[in-house]
Amino acid sequence: MTPQDLQIDWLRCFVAVVDAGSLSAAAGEVHRSQSAVSMQLKKLEDAAGRRLLERGPRKLQLTPDGQTLLGYARRMLDLQAEAQAALHGDELTGRVRLGVPDDYAAKYLTPVLKRFAPKHSGVEIELHCEQSPSLIPRVARGELDLALVSRDHARRGTLLFHEPMVWVGSAQFELWRRDPLPIAVYEEASLARRGAIQSLAQQGRRYKVVYNSSSLAGQIAAVDSGLAVAVLTQCSAPPHLQVLGAEQGLGPLIPMEVGVYRSRESRGNKAVDGLHDLLVKTLRQSAAG
Repeated sequence: MTPQDLQIDWLRCFVAVVDAGSLSAAAGEVHRSQSAVSMQLKKLEDAAGRRLLERGPRKLQLTPDGQTLLGYARRMLDLQAEAQAALHGDELTGRVRLGVPDDYAAKYLTPVLKRFAPKHSGVEIELHCEQSPSLIPRVARGELDLALVSRDHARRGTLLFHEPMVWVGSAQFELWRRDPLPIAVYEEASLARRGAIQSLAQQGRRYKVVYNSSSLAGQIAAVDSGLAVAVLTQCSAPPHLQVLGAEQGLGPLIPMEVGVYRSRESRGNKAVDGLHDLLVKTLRQSAAG
């Protein structure tokens, strides 16, 4: 297999299918018919001499060879985009005001910025770390261009994935044995707070709010110190804390709908367009993988 065997159009269709999860969804992304996308994939597999995708019960699945090629395909497409920008003067410039809660920043935002920043050094990212109930109205007021948040309404923003919620406690203190159960919660508008209280109400379990904080670090400190148990996003739960469940008498929690919100004022801003599209593409792919 030589580099010229792997045409850019084939790779673009391949990556689109992986990110979208199906041929039909990818067809719109690459502005081709579903049959044309299928033909492009066949040409790529013929050139590679390997099976790259298998049909699963719900979606297409990458084969081990497909997984290997995917990383190279993304790099080749990124390099082509950089070359086109350099030749045609399409380099993005400007500022993007981006909001994200602490618990989503490290796991979900970091890989996106690692891909965006090297390609668009002319774009300044102004980052605001706050909880979703604070970020969402700031986007609505035009104070932020984008925000990666827990959605407060099913029809708002662009849904990216569902984030599991977990009860956490310290094995050292075993507070789940207490009645009423001492809990640490976020601010009044927090969806995590509502979910925790709803779960306890459905169980008919008595509880007492002993700690309020909008800070993730504060929630973890309350659990570490033996003050309370808490509800956290799975991605932010430290490994040293114990995940609690039915064995400890705690019921299931509704997952968070994680989405990206965008201000009306940012429409037409190419720098915001670029980061928004990369957020959607990267995080949907990550959730699918």
